[in-house]
Amino acid sequence: MEGELKPMDAEQLREYGHKMVDFIADYYKNIETLPVLSQVEPGYLRKLLPETAPAHSETLQNVLEDVQTKILPGVTHWQSPDYFAYFPSNSSVAGFLGEMLSAGINMVGFSWITSPAATELEMIVLDWLAKALKLPDEFLSTGQGGGVIQGTASEAVLVVLLAARDKVLRRVGKDAISKLVVYCSDQTHSSLQKACQIGGIHPENFRVLKTDPSRDYALSPDTLSEAVSHDMATDLIPFFFCATIGTTSSTAVDPLLDLGKIAQSNSIWFHVDAAYAGSACICPEYRGYINGVEEAHSFNMNAHKWFLTNFDCSALWVKDRSALIQSLSTNPEYLKNKASQGNLVVDYKDWQVPLGRRFRSLKLWMVLRLYGLEKLQAYIRNHIQLAKLFEKLVAQDQRFELLSDKYILRFAVGAPLTEERHIVGAWKVLQDEAATLLSKC
Repeated sequence: MEGELKPMDAEQLREYGHKMVDFIADYYKNIETLPVLSQVEPGYLRKLLPETAPAHSETLQNVLEDVQTKILPGVTHWQSPDYFAYFPSNSSVAGFLGEMLSAGINMVGFSWITSPAATELEMIVLDWLAKALKLPDEFLSTGQGGGVIQGTASEAVLVVLLAARDKVLRRVGKDAISKLVVYCSDQTHSSLQKACQIGGIHPENFRVLKTDPSRDYALSPDTLSEAVSHDMATDLIPFFFCATIGTTSSTAVDPLLDLGKIAQSNSIWFHVDAAYAGSACICPEYRGYINGVEEAHSFNMNAHKWFLTNFDCSALWVKDRSALIQSLSTNPEYLKNKASQGNLVVDYKDWQVPLGRRFRSLKLWMVLRLYGLEKLQAYIRNHIQLAKLFEKLVAQDQRFELLSDKYILRFAVGAPLTEERHIVGAWKVLQDEAATLLSKC
C-alpha cells in the first residue's frame, strides 16, 4: 500500500492539492488558446473511456493526462475571455479558495446544530449583501425575514412559489388549487413554468403576458392589472407574480414599483428575479433599477453569475421566513435538538427543497472580504463599459442594427478575463461572418 492514495491523509492532500492547483492555474493561463465551444460530436467520450471502472488504483498523473486529452476537448469554456453566450458564470481566485475550503471542511449544514458557523455565517453574509443592494430592512435576518443561499434561481422561484401557494390555500382551502393563477411576462425565465408544474398549478392558469418592444420589453402595469381583473371576475384566484430585472432574452427591466402596487392591492405574492442584473445594483448609479423592491415579498440574485462567486450561489431573501418554513419544514425524530425545538436558531433545511446543504457562504464571504465592495463595483462598471464599446462598434457598421423585434444576436459581456481586445475580436468574427453571408446574396 506504500505510496497509494489513502482515503484522507494530510500530507497526501498537501502534495496532490498542489498538483491540482498547478493544473488548474495552467488551465486558466492557457484558456484563451482553447476553442470556446467544444468541437466534439455526441457520444465522443464513451469511445475514449473504458466500459468499466478500474479494479486497481491509478496515478493522479494518468488521470490529469486524461483530463487534458479527453475531458477538456469536450468542455465549453465558460470562463474564457471570449465567452459571450447565455449569461456569465463567474469564477475568481477568492471564489475558488472559498470553494476549496468548503470542500475541505465538507460538512452538511442542514440545521444549526450540524455546524453553527455555517448557518450563522450565511445569515451574516446575506445581510451584508442585502445592505450593499440597499434592500429594505424587512429582508434582513434581524427581523421576520432573512436570506438563504439556494443552488440556482430556479430553486429560489420554486420555494417561494410553494410558500405562496400554501399560504393562500390555508386561507381558501386545498380544493381551490385549480383556481390559483400565476403571472409573468413573455420575457420571464422558463424556470417559473417548471416551478408551476412542480407546484401543481394548472397549466391553463399560467399567464404569460405579452410585452412590447416600444417599452424595451418591460411588462406594462396596465397589462398585469387587466389580466388580474379578468381572472378575479371569473372566480379565479391570482396569487403569484414574478417580475424580472434583466431578462434572459432581452435584459428587460420590469417597473417594480407600479407592478408591486398592483400585486399588493390584490394580495398577490410579488417575487423579483434579479438573477443576472441584480449584481449591478451594488453600484449606486444602477440601484434605481430595483426601485420598488420594497413592494416585493421575495428577491433573488445569482452571485454566481456576475459577482465573482463560483457556481452555485443564488441568494434569496424573503420578508416573512415563516411562510417558507410552514411550506417546507419537516421535523422527524432524528433531526430534533434543543436549539431547534426551542426556536432559538435558523434551520436552513426548512428554507429549501433538499435536506443536505453545502457550506456555500464561505465563498461569498471570501469574495466580499478579499475584493471588497469598491473593487466589485469597479469590476461591474468595467464590464458595462466593455458592453458600451460593443454597442459603439455595432452602431458604426450599417449592416447591423441594435435591438428590434426581429431575430437578434445576443452578446453578453461578463467573463472575468474579458478585456477590450476580446470585444474587438468578437466583433471582427461577426463582421467576417456577415461579409460571407452577404456575398452569397
